[in-house]
Amino acid sequence: MSRESSERTELPIERGFPIERINEIAEKEGRAKMYYRPIYTMHKWWARRLGCVFRSISLYTLLDDPEKVEVFEPGHEDETLAGWGNESDANVDVASLLGRVDISDPESLWELYPKDVRVEDKKVLDPFMGGGTSLVEASRFGAEVVGNDLNPVAWFVTKKELDAGQTDVKELEAAFEKVKADVSEEILEYYRTPCPHGDHEADVMYNFWVKELDCVSCGHTVPLFKDYRVAKERYVDEPGYNVLCPDCGAVTTSDDWQSESECGECGNEFIPEEGNVSRGGKYNCSECGQKYAITDAIAEQGAPEMRLYAVEYYCGHCDNSGEPKAVHKGYKQAQEADLRLYEDAVGEWESSEVLHEYVPDEKIPEGAITAASSVSGNDVFQHGYEKWTDMYNERQMLAFAKILKSIDDLEDVEAAEYLLLAFSDSLRTNTMMVSYDMGYNKIGDFFRTNSFNPPMYPVENNVWGTTFGRGTFKSSVEMVKKGIEFASSPTERYVSDGQSAETEAFSKGVGDNVTLSLGDMRKLDEENEFDAVITDPPYYDNIIYSEVADYFYVWLKILLNGRYDGFDLDATPRAESIVANPYLGKGSEEFESELHEAFTAIKKALKENGTLAFTYHHSDSDSWGELLESLCDVGFEVTATYPISSDMNKFIGGETVEFDIVIVARPAGDREPISWNSLRREIVRTAKDTHTRLTENRDLTEGDIGVIEMGRAFHEYSKHHGEVRRAGEIMDAKTVVDEIYGIIQEGSDIGEVDVFLDLLEMDDPGYSDLNKLTRGTSASPEQLSDEKLYHMDNGEFVLGTWRDEVRIAYIQERVNGDDGVGLSPLAKLQLLRYRYERGKSIENYLNKWDVDDEMRELAEGLAEASSDDVYRRLISGGTTLGDF
Repeated sequence: MSRESSERTELPIERGFPIERINEIAEKEGRAKMYYRPIYTMHKWWARRLGCVFRSISLYTLLDDPEKVEVFEPGHEDETLAGWGNESDANVDVASLLGRVDISDPESLWELYPKDVRVEDKKVLDPFMGGGTSLVEASRFGAEVVGNDLNPVAWFVTKKELDAGQTDVKELEAAFEKVKADVSEEILEYYRTPCPHGDHEADVMYNFWVKELDCVSCGHTVPLFKDYRVAKERYVDEPGYNVLCPDCGAVTTSDDWQSESECGECGNEFIPEEGNVSRGGKYNCSECGQKYAITDAIAEQGAPEMRLYAVEYYCGHCDNSGEPKAVHKGYKQAQEADLRLYEDAVGEWESSEVLHEYVPDEKIPEGAITAASSVSGNDVFQHGYEKWTDMYNERQMLAFAKILKSIDDLEDVEAAEYLLLAFSDSLRTNTMMVSYDMGYNKIGDFFRTNSFNPPMYPVENNVWGTTFGRGTFKSSVEMVKKGIEFASSPTERYVSDGQSAETEAFSKGVGDNVTLSLGDMRKLDEENEFDAVITDPPYYDNIIYSEVADYFYVWLKILLNGRYDGFDLDATPRAESIVANPYLGKGSEEFESELHEAFTAIKKALKENGTLAFTYHHSDSDSWGELLESLCDVGFEVTATYPISSDMNKFIGGETVEFDIVIVARPAGDREPISWNSLRREIVRTAKDTHTRLTENRDLTEGDIGVIEMGRAFHEYSKHHGEVRRAGEIMDAKTVVDEIYGIIQEGSDIGEVDVFLDLLEMDDPGYSDLNKLTRGTSASPEQLSDEKLYHMDNGEFVLGTWRDEVRIAYIQERVNGDDGVGLSPLAKLQLLRYRYERGKSIENYLNKWDVDDEMRELAEGLAEASSDDVYRRLISGGTTLGDF
């Protein structure tokens, strides 16, 4: 390293990171985000990292100078701990907390996690801000935050999060009441149903629909039910399912939906498990038995028809009358009145041309997840979807347009934008692209698997919302309100003595000193400006952000076009997005190249001793090699890596990623040449020392320890990137990562040969060097002395090289006994080198000895350690004494 690099302040996050404490919170926060940090539940963003993770990164990255840190007690506005007078907390010595952070015990600084901590003169950038988590958490420390994203949806979501701390929730409530008075009853009148327990109406929670196709043989209309479950029974104590009778259409109950059941209305006996859709995407005609591919039938017949078949209702009249839950809530067959009500909504929609201005008219762009590709097996076009509006029915679009028009008419623009945010997020559960989660009795989430997966029997939500139900506009507004309240007076939930605890409100809210930009981060102008870049860069093809964000974008742009840049396009930017996208012909090479460009821009934006800290999806050694190569090529050195709990789902199929990695990197200094053998020994030593220190005081799994060891090993490599040589050739980062994986997974040890090579590299080694190098290894000074790899001559340390008579005598004594067959590879090579120097034959020995890969590797190491190329030539293929 250069002098600059070696003299800079080592940050707490480089010395240690309390992943055990973070994961305690992450496990709970991942299951209850709305209680821990409701600001992040105001609107969907994909692969959003948990707030506790980025708060911890900020805490251990931004605190470096105790003179520029203030600590306040939550609930005691603008009083530092000293001013508040709590003796135990008043004596908090920030300098001491910072100084005691260590890999074996990083928790001293963790004392400040639940405190209201402020830092001075810190400027933080997130060039891939996405949902804004890193910026929100850094802003709570008082840092100036700058964010950028290519996607306008990400920009708008983050803007509203960071504005929330300066927003009056009462103004939002007043705006909502205006919209409510304007349109709620007009919408709710289309979500009524006759109560089955009296001559009055109940509220519709969910309408259940099924797609239907005609049989290609007999013309019979076939409902595309995989099975006839409606929902798990939840309003009575007996276990069972509500199921649909395929004969009369009644909703009846079944103890076991996989066994024969009898309809309570018509007596029909059927097995609910046996529907009309089979594996392979085919539907079966119940009349003639014909099987046919669903997508083929859609190509021939057009988009499937939809039929309303059931309703989940809530009756306030029965509830207020004291009726039990099984009476005032339940599932029932759709009736003629339900069908007429829908037709009335269709009629109003078709006659309201003004309202049509408030729904998107764009076509769905073809892409890697809207069309079938290596990323997604779904293809919305094969299912009859062409425009975004094909994902909704007319009643939904009528309700959407009424809400948007009412929001558009509001004079309070700030409040209107928060209502727009709530509306946009409610589209996840208000679309004919979601189905009912039968196991949990709730409507599903469109982006549960972050893909466009057309259901065969979709569920229509009550758009405005009633007393019960999930994902309605009304409930989305409540989520936004809670987010704003949190932003103004955030609290921190943490774990103390195994129990969850929550602080009083912090006086420092979210936001306050914020700059956001929209565009390609590779074109950022900032140079030598930021103390830290804290971010979460895209990972290969895990999420095609542009395509999933389009779903929200086409609705947001209706009100935001002309108000903000970026909302005047048909779709969000695709080509500039740094992801592998097979539809655009962008694969691993393009992704690596673009990630390299991104890190170049980050390096330029950072101050000379700035810090890059980012989360990254854990993957295989190839991906790690690509990442390390990109970082090192642009002038970073990795200084630490840590595993953290992840709340991210794999893009398709919902496969949970077990953990992500926090990677810390700093600008590299001048890189020094080194041989792989020397670097390998240093890496082995570093990994072994790290393992020992981590197991002394910390309760970590071997997997966690391995990731931290990797970070320490990457640090050793980063100092020499592009200057690591093996057999005269430069090793690339991918090759080195493969080697590091092997070292850590196999638990490689340091032996006497490794110690000897280290001593051989030194200009003037002594006994103290030997003593130091053997500590914590399987080698010992006594062992090396016994093998005459060193000896003392009148108090002088003499290394046992091929030039040393004592060492050669030791070797020759053993050669005379068994022709040297039992010699170690090191002894064999030293003997060959000694005989070569004296012009003696070595061919007989080469013929008798097995010159294997281990011996060749050692010859390489000796040549590099002693700058003596003869070792390489001694055992090169076909070499004879005459050749020398």
